[in-house]
Formats: sequence, structure tokens, C-alpha cells
Amino acid sequence: MELFFLFLLIFLMAFALASGYPLAFALPGSAIISIMLAGFAGYIFEGNANEYFISDGPFQWINAGITNFRGVYWEVERDTLIAIPLFIFMGIMLEKSKIAEDLLISMGQLFGPMPGGLGISVIFVGALLAATTGIVGATVVAMGLISLPAMMKNNYNKSLASGIVCASGTLGQIIPPSIVLIILSDQLATASDAADNLRMMDYKNTTGSMNMPSQFSVESVSAGNMFLGAFLPGLVLVTLYMIYVLLIGVFKKELVPPVKYDGFYNIVFFKKVFLSLVPPLALIFIVLGSILLGVATVNQAGAIGAVGAGIMGGYRLYDGRKHKFTPAIISILSLIIIIILVRSFNLNIKTISNNQDLIAIIIAAVAAIFLIYGIAWSFYRTFKTNNVLKNVMMETSLTTSMVFIILIGAAMLTAAFRGFGGEEIVKDFLSSLPGGFWTQFIVVMAVIFILGFFLDFIEIAIVVVPIVAPIL
Repeated sequence: MELFFLFLLIFLMAFALASGYPLAFALPGSAIISIMLAGFAGYIFEGNANEYFISDGPFQWINAGITNFRGVYWEVERDTLIAIPLFIFMGIMLEKSKIAEDLLISMGQLFGPMPGGLGISVIFVGALLAATTGIVGATVVAMGLISLPAMMKNNYNKSLASGIVCASGTLGQIIPPSIVLIILSDQLATASDAADNLRMMDYKNTTGSMNMPSQFSVESVSAGNMFLGAFLPGLVLVTLYMIYVLLIGVFKKELVPPVKYDGFYNIVFFKKVFLSLVPPLALIFIVLGSILLGVATVNQAGAIGAVGAGIMGGYRLYDGRKHKFTPAIISILSLIIIIILVRSFNLNIKTISNNQDLIAIIIAAVAAIFLIYGIAWSFYRTFKTNNVLKNVMMETSLTTSMVFIILIGAAMLTAAFRGFGGEEIVKDFLSSLPGGFWTQFIVVMAVIFILGFFLDFIEIAIVVVPIVAPIL
């Protein structure tokens, strides 16, 4: 009967999704209904509410789901998830302050005269926006609003233009810092602990000893390693997209016609391109570089990105006014001074050894005050100009809430799936496949591919990874 209620769980979830019920509530709702029905049926037909579960009973499995809820935001080891709202804020600020739009216009004017140049520019900006936002839906919507009218205006093929927007939007799945990679690293950390426990039990059953050698332990994967692993494939994918559009422009020019630029390629133009291109690229490389070089954690890098986006938004929204770059210059110079002092002197006030260190601490404190002043000034500008900061905070809150509600709902679904023996069924099925690891890997990838038609990456990461990762 456990198998019947497992199918009931899957059916209820599929029915809720097909009927348009919100995903965040369809996942836990189908889990709770299935668990309660199994408990009720067991009590009515067998006299025991625990009869149709592999172990324990309905209340224990609901409690397990609630424990998974708490694990999302209570466990100290899962602090990586804090980076999610920070990276979302960074991307939305760059979009709302029109920095992404400026970049698209500048790149379109620079590459527009070549066949497919505007499409290539859209892919480049989409990759940049994907690297900051990390959410596919947000990137596709932003790119659709920014780039689709421009391509339609310049007689681009409608289906190809839509495909360019969708393809560039999906880059948010792989280009770091991606929300997908952050959630995956969090889930893989949990899965690696489970796999380590399973391996320790096998070692105990084989040798009778609990002291398993360290070389047999399963190591976790940090978010930084995930970013490093995804960086090169992301660049390859962007390059392939650009090459495809370029080839279309060469062989079928009428689908992606060149866009003539009426201005002049002079110093003023290249200054505009520089100011549009370099700051967002520098911000992304600072964020990624600080993670990959071990200078900052993912959370700290997310905070750097959010503050940097606020500073950039402060000068962009003040375009055409006096002292446009003043807050940004104050912040950058103050930060440079602090970095130089940190590398050259001992700034630990408890271990001052000479007067030079004391003077360096005083200068660093003054520089820190100016840094805070420059950041506050920039954010004040975003607050006073068209309520940009308020809108960014609202969208960040909505997007972050959506992500975490789905995380919580998927955790309850995982508990129900395990309660009905789904995890053991999957384990036995994968273990029985001929060909070992690679056959199991191909089957899991095929299942994930099919699930991708119906579920978003968050549900797949939360539901599938904890089940199959310890087995693989």
C-alpha cells in the first residue's frame, strides 16, 4: 500500500500543478494530504495509522517535514542561502537603475552595423544580467522589456528575436554567481553528509569498526567550487550563442539585419561605452574573484555586489547633474586606502607595536567613515530618484520569498516521498541498473530533463538531489 500512496502523492502534485495551483503550496499541500490519507486509511482498515508507512506514522513524517522547514533557516551550517537575496538585489538594482539598458544601447551601437550585431549584444547583456540576477524568470522579463522592442524595431525575425531573449535569459542557470549553484551547493552539502553516514554504516558492517579512514569520507562541494566549475561552461555557452547568431547574420542576413549607427565613433562614443561596460563587468569580476580567490565567502561577496550595485545606481540615476560621480569616487578611494593600509600595517588595535600602526588605524577609521558616507549618499540618491530603492527592495523581497517558500514546500514533499518508501525504491532501481555509475548518471539526467518541463530548478534541486546524490 505504500506504493499506492506514493503514486497518490505524485498524482496530487501533478494535478495541482496542471490546474494552475501555486507551486509553493502544491508541493507541501499534496504531501500533507497524502500523509493524512495514508494515516486515516491505515487506522480504518488496519487499526493502525502507521501501517502504510515504511516506518513511524503520519504525525512523525509531518514533523519530519516541519523539521526540514526549520532546517532551511535555523541551521548555522546553511548560511549560504543568505547570499540569495543579496545577489537578487544586485541584479534588480542594475536593471532598475537602467545600467543594463545603457549597456545594451552602447553594445548595440558598437556591434549593430555587423550582421546579427544587435542580437550578439543582447546575448552579452543577457549574460551580464544573468550573472547578477541569477533568476531565469527575472532575466527573461528584464531582457524582454529592454531588448525585444529594439530588435522588433530593426526588423529582426520575431521567432529568432524571442529565441535570443529566452536563450540569454536561461544563462542565469549556469553563469555564476547563480542562485541555482547556491541552492545546489547547499543541497549537496546535506547529501554529502547523508552519503558519508551511509558509507560509515557500510564500513561498520564490513569491518565492525566505527573508525572509518578519512580517505573513504565523502567531501562536500562549496558554493565557491560550484562557481568555479560553472564559469567556463557558462562562457562556452555564451560564445556558442553568439557564434550561432553571427552565422545566421552571415548566411541569412534578412533575419538579423545590420543596424546602422548614425553617430560617430569618436572619443565621446568610446567614453560612453567604457562607462557603460566597465563598471558592471568590474563588479561581477570583483564578486566572483573574491569568492574564487578565497578572499570572501559567498555571503560576503553577495554583500559586496549589493553595495556595488547601489553605488552604480547612485551615479546612473544622477545622470546629467552636478557631482554625478562624487559618491562613487569617495567610496572607491576610501576602499583603496583601507586595502593599502590593511596590507601594509597591523590594524589590530589589541596588538599595536609602534606609532606607525596607530596612525594607520586612525587613517583607516577616517577612510571607513568616508566609505560609509559615500555608500549612504549613493543609496540616498536611489531612494529619492523615482523610488528606485523602494521598488528594488520590493522586487527583491518578492523574488526571495518565492524562492524560500518553494524551498520549504519542497522539503515537506521530500519527507512524504521518503515516508512512503520512495527513496528506497529509487535506490534499489538505480542499484539494479547494469553499467554502474554512468548508467545511473544517464538515467538521473534523463529524469531531471523530463522534470524540467514541469518543475523549476529549485524544486528539482530540493526534491531530486537529496534522494539521488547519496546513491551516486
